[in-house]
Order: sequence, then C-alpha cells, then structure tokens
Amino acid sequence: MSGAPGSALVDVPWRGRQVRLEYQWIEPPRDGAPLVVFLHEGLGSLAMWKDFPRQLCAAGGFRGLVFSRPGYGRSTPRAPQEAWGVDFLHRQALEVLPAFLDAVGVRTPVWLFGHSDGASIALLHAAACAPRVCGLVLLAPHIFVEDITVQNIEKARQAYLSSDLPDRLARYHDDPDSAFWGWNRIWLDPAFRAWNIKAELASVRAPVLAVQGLEDEYGTLAQIHGIAAQVPGTQILELAGCGHSPHRDRPEDVVRATVAFVLAATSS
Repeated sequence: MSGAPGSALVDVPWRGRQVRLEYQWIEPPRDGAPLVVFLHEGLGSLAMWKDFPRQLCAAGGFRGLVFSRPGYGRSTPRAPQEAWGVDFLHRQALEVLPAFLDAVGVRTPVWLFGHSDGASIALLHAAACAPRVCGLVLLAPHIFVEDITVQNIEKARQAYLSSDLPDRLARYHDDPDSAFWGWNRIWLDPAFRAWNIKAELASVRAPVLAVQGLEDEYGTLAQIHGIAAQVPGTQILELAGCGHSPHRDRPEDVVRATVAFVLAATSS
C-alpha cells in the first residue's frame, strides 16, 4: 500500500477527464497560520515525504498540505501509452495545481515548498499565478537541463531495469511504472534538452529561498544562482554533505532556514 495514514482522495478535472489525487492536511487548521503546500520530486509522492512536512509545520506553527500529482502515489496512474510532453511541468503548474487547490477549498495565498521537479512547478505557478503565492522554498530546483542531470537519469533507467528499484518504489506508488517511466522518458527525450524556464522567472514576485546540496547528483549551483540572477532578493542556501534531497540529508538545516524565511516574510 503506497498511501500515507490519514490521506484522502479528491477528484480533479484535467485533460478532459477526472483524475483522483491523494492528499493530506498536516496539523489541525490554525486561523491565520501560513499554509505550506508541498510539491514532490519527479519520483516522489505524498508518502515519500515521510514525516518531514509534519516536522516543518510543527517547528514553524504552519498548516500543511501534501498531495501526489497524477501518475504518482495513490493518485490516478498515467495510462501505459501516455507520454508526457516537454510542457509537462508547465501543465502541472498551470493546470493541475490550481485545480487541486480549488478542489480542496484553498482560497487564500499559499507558500509553495517544492523539491526538484516540484520546485520547478512552484516557480512556474508563482510566475503565472502571482496572487495565489506568498513565497517559495525551492530544494534542488531545475530551471534548465544540465548534462549531469541527464547522465544520472540514464543511470536511474538502468537501475530500474536491472535492480530492485521497482520494488522499492512500490512502497510509495500504487503503479511504480507510471511514476518512473513518465518522469524518466521525458527527461531523457532529446527534445527536452532545450527545456528552459529562465524567461518565466522574470515574472516571479514572491520571496524565494533556494536550497542546493553541494553533492547533488542531479544538478549544480548554476540552478539556484540562475534563480537569484532573475529574481531579486532570492535567498541562497548551499549545503555541504548534501545530495539531491536536502530535506532528507540535512533536515534540521532546511527546517531552520525555512521557518526563519517564512516568519520573516510574514512579519514584514
């Protein structure tokens, strides 16, 4: 079973059909408390965050909302022949995320806490839907495609074909093939090498905290420095001894920095 205890399901219209999304509220509602929406990585899901959202919300006095995008976790799987296009992150940011927030009754601006692909989705949503976003916390974001990213995604493909990786992903996804191949095939598509969202960054008005591990196997500091060059006032956090998942490798540092960032912005 891939779902997290206490999660629920909601139907959301997308691409001319209804898709089921799993979600979970973190902490009881607190009037006036910042609401943090967690956006998972390219192989992530609600369950794969484990206890980190609860730890962050408890430390900051936040409300939290976690969900699995279509194709992940307990959400509606990707159809076997459904290929994601070069615009798949834009679709998630501009179609799925707004529809989900509407479906669960979120009417006020939110803080977006995104990891990897989820961080890119957060940026794209903030650029296009500025009134709905208070601020962004971005872990290992992608704003363009690097050679190191493609090389290690190819290694992931080999691992999926030759190791127990499918079984390990099945702990977090009802259909691990849906999650893995949707993500892997588009990132390895030659057409995706030209993917770049630097132009969209000029429209981001929300405050940004951008976090990168110095040992990230899927990206370099050029990603967060590129954001800082386009979005004035961006705060940068570079973490030694940290790979592609700062919230797993350096959770205390990420929690401390996020709480300080959000509270400073809400009190100003």
